Amino acid sequence: MKWILYAIILSSFFFDLSEVQAQELREFYNGIRGLGMGDTSVAVVNDETALALNPAALGKLRDFYGTIFDPELDMGVAALNMRSAKAYSQPFTLSDVLPAAVAVPGDYFHARGQIFPSFVAKNFGIGILQKYNIDLVSDATGTTVNTFYRDDMAILLGYNFRFWDGRVKVGFTGKVISRIEIDDPALSATGPLDLPTLGTNGIAKEGVGIGGDVGLILTAPWTVLPTLSAVLRDVGNTPYDKSPGTRLSTSSARPASSVQDLDVGISIIPIHKKNLRSSWTVEYRNVMTASTVSDKAKLIHAGAELNFGDVFFLRTGYSQRYVTAGFELASEKFQFQLATYGEEIGTVDVPKEDRRYVFKFSFRF
Repeated sequence: MKWILYAIILSSFFFDLSEVQAQELREFYNGIRGLGMGDTSVAVVNDETALALNPAALGKLRDFYGTIFDPELDMGVAALNMRSAKAYSQPFTLSDVLPAAVAVPGDYFHARGQIFPSFVAKNFGIGILQKYNIDLVSDATGTTVNTFYRDDMAILLGYNFRFWDGRVKVGFTGKVISRIEIDDPALSATGPLDLPTLGTNGIAKEGVGIGGDVGLILTAPWTVLPTLSAVLRDVGNTPYDKSPGTRLSTSSARPASSVQDLDVGISIIPIHKKNLRSSWTVEYRNVMTASTVSDKAKLIHAGAELNFGDVFFLRTGYSQRYVTAGFELASEKFQFQLATYGEEIGTVDVPKEDRRYVFKFSFRF
């Protein structure tokens, strides 16, 4: 498998790296397991998050189960440090955290929180996602703030078809997403920050999108289960032009459409001995829109996981130039997970890492 890894890495150097791009790449869904493994998921996801990450992986499930309560919290180091400069208590409320970003100009505030109750069985799943994401950085004067805010409520329904004893899996996920979004590079720090007013001013945008993902997993019948996977996301693009005013009646503007894109990955899962196996994977993101991303290092991900009897897990990886790590302790009904990763928020010429820490607790039946 080494030659495949080398080919993916070397291919990134054939793209034009002369432009600069400092905008963070954001996905519809990130999970803590993948973030600890270099932000990989396409070829290794094997739980309820397959609904959002690769619906073909629903064919990997051996039984049915439901996730009742699974809060996941993701905070950047700068966001945690900002509390000493300006205290805040609601990390997902713009009016509460923006003053903290203004108090420390140039520092990058990042907070993400989500919950994903779901029910999955072999080849089928349904889930409800509530996700908040806020990224802020103030200019040197503290008068304007580069602001990204997203509030997603979504219902996901997935199904998978298995062929040739599961060597080929093809999955589909339908998504209905209610989105409120602010993407303003110069939001006034002294103006109103409540969502209804920002909606009236055309800054906060709201709408409902209906879209779908298609996933494919090809697994060779060999000992280490070499696997090639791909996910076509937002097939035909997902516009948020349905049911305006559902959650923000003051808004007349719609969020930008989610553009169709393709992620590909490869993996192997060797079994070392009884109750010990590992997963190794490499992934390349945004294949269809890669030409718009000047820093190709943002698209390369690799990860590994050691699984001790499905109880204790250690994870590590490479994502966007930076090392990631993760840990999980699991039982039949509970999961406790921690992870850390670096997000590239700089440019090709001046890379800059935003180190982040993630916590998740899950209760299942």
